[in-house]
Amino acid sequence: MIPVPRKAFPALLGVAIAASAMLTGCSTDPTKGYSFQSTFDADTRTIAVPIFDNSTMSRGLEVDLTEAIIKQIQRRTPWKLTDADRADTTLTGAITTTRLSVLSDSPQTGLVQEQVVQITIRFDFRDNRTGDTIVARDGFAASATFIPQRGVAERLEHGQRSAIDELAHDLVSELRAGW
Repeated sequence: MIPVPRKAFPALLGVAIAASAMLTGCSTDPTKGYSFQSTFDADTRTIAVPIFDNSTMSRGLEVDLTEAIIKQIQRRTPWKLTDADRADTTLTGAITTTRLSVLSDSPQTGLVQEQVVQITIRFDFRDNRTGDTIVARDGFAASATFIPQRGVAERLEHGQRSAIDELAHDLVSELRAGW
């Protein structure tokens, strides 16, 4: 047996506890604890994402949102994109409202310093094999702040892009398998 100096004992004990926690902290079934397996439905292999509808006056957001969702699906899920007639599932949706609100204005000039853009959607994630709705949400929203004030001069599109990216990330998170 190797003698351990008294000063090293707390550090070695900490390493032993951490190692044992790592060995017992993971589960092969994500419904029974921590897991390194995908939380997206393994039975689903393909998904179709047609361009979202847009019932607002903010034109072009539907294309940007659909592209952001597709990128999130490709980056974070095991699913492959395909045509709606060959896909296991289909994600459809619509942008229902966009809103621009002032957060602050300059006390000297009265001009807007900060604004927030909010984008609200509804979406439907459907299993094409059974016709069942897997997930449906209405009033699903994300918002982002931008600074149009002189000096920074961020454009409205900057805020919209940030809100779209957040919305796409959150939407794909909603497509996870049931816990």
